[in-house]
Amino acid sequence: MTHRFTCRVYYEDTDLAGIVYYANYLRFIERARTEYVRALGIDQTALKREADLVFAVRRVEADYLAPARFDDELIVETALKSLSAARIVLLQEVLRGDARLFAAEVTLVALTGAGRPTRLPAAIRRLLAEP
Repeated sequence: MTHRFTCRVYYEDTDLAGIVYYANYLRFIERARTEYVRALGIDQTALKREADLVFAVRRVEADYLAPARFDDELIVETALKSLSAARIVLLQEVLRGDARLFAAEVTLVALTGAGRPTRLPAAIRRLLAEP
């Protein structure tokens, strides 16, 4: 499944040249991951409260391919690359129309609320693995 999240570039997202500041792409893909998980039916607040489990970014490999600019409408696509007992690897792209602006491979890990590694519950792995 590829999840699509739409966002707009606001003035606050840009530098003096009107180009999206590089770190803001990480904000865009974070929002898209949150909506991706929500669309799968995973309530992260309930997951923390009931299973003492949170997701944390372990690694991001990013390629900045072309600039986004003030007032652009962007689409962030998120797709599962791989899944293990305690790790999720996602592929994320930021698009403006057909133009690919940014690509990232993001590794998430499951942690307890205290920050210790933990396994993903089987029900969560099933939801993530569904096509």
